[in-house]
Amino acid sequence: MNENENPVVVSGVDIPFMDLVGLLIKLALASIPATFILSFIFFGVGLALAALFGGLGMLAR
Repeated sequence: MNENENPVVVSGVDIPFMDLVGLLIKLALASIPATFILSFIFFGVGLALAALFGGLGMLAR
């Protein structure tokens, strides 16, 4: 940190209840497409790893 910077400490946040409810609903709705995108990415990585290393079990026989 530079000498001129002061550290910031947040001691509390005052958010109205209905605004917080709206934010949490938007967060829940935004997580649905994000889950699909991440699942496709993980499926692709798993598919690639299976294609690369799937035949290694046959070498042990």
